[in-house]
Amino acid sequence: MLLFTHPSMLSHEPPGGHAEHPGRLQAVLDALADTPFDRREAPYAEKGAIARVHPHAYIEALEPAFAETANARVRLDPDTYISAGSREAIYRAAGACVAAVDAVMNGEDDMAFCAVRPPGHHAEPISPMGFCVFNNVAIGALHALEAHGLSRVAVVDFDVHHGNGTQTVAEGEPRLMFASTHQAPLYPGTGARNETGIDGNVVNAPLPAGCGSAEWRTAMETRVLPALDAFAPELILVSAGFDAHKADPLAQMELETEDFAWAGQRLRELTLRHCKGKLVSTLEGGYDLEALAGSAAAFLAALQRD
Repeated sequence: MLLFTHPSMLSHEPPGGHAEHPGRLQAVLDALADTPFDRREAPYAEKGAIARVHPHAYIEALEPAFAETANARVRLDPDTYISAGSREAIYRAAGACVAAVDAVMNGEDDMAFCAVRPPGHHAEPISPMGFCVFNNVAIGALHALEAHGLSRVAVVDFDVHHGNGTQTVAEGEPRLMFASTHQAPLYPGTGARNETGIDGNVVNAPLPAGCGSAEWRTAMETRVLPALDAFAPELILVSAGFDAHKADPLAQMELETEDFAWAGQRLRELTLRHCKGKLVSTLEGGYDLEALAGSAAAFLAALQRD
């Protein structure tokens, strides 16, 4: 498996006490330190790749805010801040997903993991949201469709918070499937079962607070995995958020570390049926450091298990 990351992502620094802090990524990297991944430097994303998701006007409107960070942090929305190191981190996080898609589609490896921050799945095409500035996974997905000529790409999102930004992109693109499990009601308030996109290319499995392994696995087995099977994607991307873990402080689901390993195994089976084993995952949420690190390592290990 390839691993894309960059030290600049540790220099994206929201205010002290913010949930999305550099220690999150460091915990994941520490957990993966002894794994035999092929480590790659996440490049800057080209603006043309970003513009498949975010209009040029939005991309350029961020530049004055990035410039202001030379003197102080800038607050882009109630939850989203940028600091002096954020511009590079944000561009390289998106670039990691693009480079990972290229590497997997070019046969350098079957799978890649983007160990990145800030996360991306809440970012709407024209607005930052929920710690996210560019929608990394959506940028990677549209790059796969346009640059590699694929006709069916799927994004699976098991972050405890619904990936509203990714769903917005899928709602206008029938070649893209978006399938999500998430807690509801919970931020950002989207992701109802009746949000189904174009001809059912959006599949939501909202779950109430307190749900544990049995309910979540049932949702995956009865809604998400069958929909993916029917769609028969040529590439699967995963918004890998680990905040549905029972230890996470920002939600109230009760998953165990082993559930993420189970998800990795099931997604691997799907990739072998439909994608010749090709899958790209990217880090989203997860705010208890021990649970985040252990769950990420378990998920990635299961993806590679025969």
